[in-house]
Amino acid sequence: MTRRLLLVAALLSGCATVERSPPASRAEAQLPSAFALLDRERTQSGRIADLLPASDPAYVALATRALAAAPTLEEAIARIEAARAGVRGARAEQLPQLNASGTVTRERLNQQQFGILPPGVVIDPNRTTYNLGLNASWDADLFGRLRATRRAALARLNAASADAAGVRLSLRADIARAVVDVRALDARAGVARADIASAAELVTVTGIRTGAGIVPEFDLVRARSLEADARGRLEPILSQRAAVIGRLVALTALPAQEVLAALATPAGDTGAGEPALAVPSTLLRSRPDVAAAERRLAAADQEIAAAAAERFPRLSITAALGLFGLGLSTLFDDTALLGSVAAGLAGPLIDFGRIGARIEGRQAQAGEAFAAYRRVLFAALGETEAALGALAAGERRAAALERQASVDLDAAKLSRERYRLGLYTFLTVIDAERTAFASRGNAIEARADVARNRVALYRAVASPGD
Repeated sequence: MTRRLLLVAALLSGCATVERSPPASRAEAQLPSAFALLDRERTQSGRIADLLPASDPAYVALATRALAAAPTLEEAIARIEAARAGVRGARAEQLPQLNASGTVTRERLNQQQFGILPPGVVIDPNRTTYNLGLNASWDADLFGRLRATRRAALARLNAASADAAGVRLSLRADIARAVVDVRALDARAGVARADIASAAELVTVTGIRTGAGIVPEFDLVRARSLEADARGRLEPILSQRAAVIGRLVALTALPAQEVLAALATPAGDTGAGEPALAVPSTLLRSRPDVAAAERRLAAADQEIAAAAAERFPRLSITAALGLFGLGLSTLFDDTALLGSVAAGLAGPLIDFGRIGARIEGRQAQAGEAFAAYRRVLFAALGETEAALGALAAGERRAAALERQASVDLDAAKLSRERYRLGLYTFLTVIDAERTAFASRGNAIEARADVARNRVALYRAVASPGD
């Protein structure tokens, strides 16, 4: 009988076809052959990792600490462990299962249930039985349901690993952005303090000239207003710096004292070159979020196969081996041995559409996964194009504002000197000083924006190896 069942199952497996979702067409997710906003006039010889401020000791120290114990990374690692457990469970479903059991039963019988017994036959109403057994079962997985489930679990594990790689890249980028913000705020604070000192000096000079009757007292009022304005611009900068420090504390899970200690080390020179970028289809499909979406799409496809395999029979093989005795002394006798082997073939006959509904649900989930894959892929393309365009424009803007700041600073020095000589009015000095204050702050922010755009480009194109 067992051989017949195996033969029937083999014949069914040879002619059966498991329904699968149509493979996602890559034509529906095609990327252009090149980036449209890439500035090809700029030197492109560096690495993608060079987009980060790796020469800044504060960034290196904080990123290293964060990648060792950041809470967001620990969450991602926990998700990997959960996915790995799912793979182990799916693999175990393909293997035989062995169970052991043992029972001791105490019974009291009623002799009347045996009817009229022959003379001299007496049945002991109290009986104790002992039973030890081993039971084995195995699903032969003729139509690949368990294999598809395992492949889906492996794809989910790969997706979780890609998510963890994405968390690492995001941590690096977020910490780099925060360090850039701190350095820019420190530079602006330095300019504000220099402006305060310059305005205080101007108050002193104006006070002397007012006391001597050379200039009207209203000039002294304007000088003091200029000094108050310079002092008022410092505090918001310090407030913004405190907010960035708080952001670094949250990212790195370090006390503020350690964050401040790391930032106390001066920054080094940042790189200015752009990395050589591969074609979008090669580069962006290596991004962790794109890779994770692609793995989830593969998992959804395998889950369709597993659901479709439920339409076909399952071949299960069971075996049992045991010992049975009416006393401990007879439990291990040769006559106490029991055993059985069986093969069963069972499948759905009429399920009123239950399996079909599950297949349709899996197909809908696969469609959702493909739509999510396309969304993530083109979001990556859009982020990269935006970062490339912003980086090229930001470099030009920073260079122009730095030239303006230099000219405005020279003009402020010249107007101050000529005021001392009585050649300029104090109003001219005030206008020149305020223009110089503003242009220096704008130049610092423009250069910081370039660094931020470099970090944004890293976030857009980096892969786990960068």
